[in-house]
Amino acid sequence: MKLMTRSPRRTIMAAAIASAAVLLPAVALASSAGSSSATAGSATASSAATTTGTHALATPRCARSSLTAWLGVPGGATAGSTYYQLEISNVSGHACTLYGFPGVSALGRNGRQLGSTAARNHAYTELTVTLQPYQTTHAVLQITDVGNFSRAACRPATADALRVYAPGDFASIKFPFSFRACARKGPVYLHVSTTISGTGIPGYTG
Repeated sequence: MKLMTRSPRRTIMAAAIASAAVLLPAVALASSAGSSSATAGSATASSAATTTGTHALATPRCARSSLTAWLGVPGGATAGSTYYQLEISNVSGHACTLYGFPGVSALGRNGRQLGSTAARNHAYTELTVTLQPYQTTHAVLQITDVGNFSRAACRPATADALRVYAPGDFASIKFPFSFRACARKGPVYLHVSTTISGTGIPGYTG
């Protein structure tokens, strides 16, 4: 009989889903195939990252090799935009820190970037987030309906994936995600917040 082992991504997803069950029973977090300020509710999550003070300075910055990224369920929509929880998880055996904004862009079928990179949403305060092994933090990703732009300026196309750079890192994480994008640079159809402590759960975090 073969013994089944759980991958780090499955471990992270199980912890995140357990957190969601405590805070929002009706919500199930969804990972991709690769796949805002924190409130008191999210602070109780077992997989939540912590926002720390001076002791975080001794903890190394999270590198690409320590991380995976995925999207949670949509966190809401407004006229012309949909909001997602962009989850970033520590899959290493050691603690690390994140500070600032992740870099986000859309990729087409050929792996090339579609249009402009995500603009930074400065409505959220930049704080150092410490991730213990298998903990998760998040950022809020806003995707604007490209129908808001003229076809000539946007040149609408279908994105096949998202590319994510952890704050301060130069190696990317890519995972499948299909949505309408602009192939031309200029129109800004992606916006991203700074990293926020805790697993992003719609209704409890931004």
